[in-house]
Amino acid sequence: MTTERLLDDRPLTPLRTMANKVPEVTAYFWIIKVLTTGMGETASDLLARLLGPVPAVGLGGLALALSLAVQFAVRRYVAWVYWTAVVMVSVFGTMAADVLHVGLGVPYTVSTPLFLVALAAVFALWYAVERTLSIHSITTRSRELFYWAAVLATFALGTAAGDLTATVGFGYLGSVVLFAVGICVPALAHRFGALAAVPAFWTAYVITRPLGASLADWMALGHARGGLGFGLGPVTLAWTVAIACFVGYLAVSRKDTSYDK
Repeated sequence: MTTERLLDDRPLTPLRTMANKVPEVTAYFWIIKVLTTGMGETASDLLARLLGPVPAVGLGGLALALSLAVQFAVRRYVAWVYWTAVVMVSVFGTMAADVLHVGLGVPYTVSTPLFLVALAAVFALWYAVERTLSIHSITTRSRELFYWAAVLATFALGTAAGDLTATVGFGYLGSVVLFAVGICVPALAHRFGALAAVPAFWTAYVITRPLGASLADWMALGHARGGLGFGLGPVTLAWTVAIACFVGYLAVSRKDTSYDK
């Protein structure tokens, strides 16, 4: 699913008050997106274990607010600024889903459809106001606000969905396989003309969350829970280093900003 295909759904004459502030959708985009989802999953669990749930949520919320403040302050796409915000959304989105389940006792069978409704509401309001959901029309402050609201909702939804499948019999490795197959569905549907570019993109975007989170959990958690037992700390560190390497490469090469803004 390339930038050129996503551009097909843009309005012909968008109001551009600033440069588009999201990266081009390439293979690098999807790789980093999956890495951020896994890192956010294990980092959230690690922080909750080290600091306690309440301080961890407070720290995660503060880090998210600061990262988004920087993202909104810049006037163009900056790789490390954008992906730092995505990482913080991943961490806090995981915490939001976990608080409902662990803190308030809401089962995943309830929280998953709740987050799905919340995401649908964001998309409905976004489209009603802007008449587009294309990520390559994020050229006004209003669209940027809608974009990040949608991103946060996708992370919370994906976290709940991934935990749901892991606890209803699939396990973590089974969930990895399930969502790896699932993410191919919108790509193939779009490839053969059965699904438009924008809904295909957002469907795949949602699925990356439980895919990455399930993979990271499988690597980090102990054998008794069906994992490899590498530990939350080492997995979080390894995935963070991988994210930094990819983002550093993109910041230098600018391979994710090759289209004309």
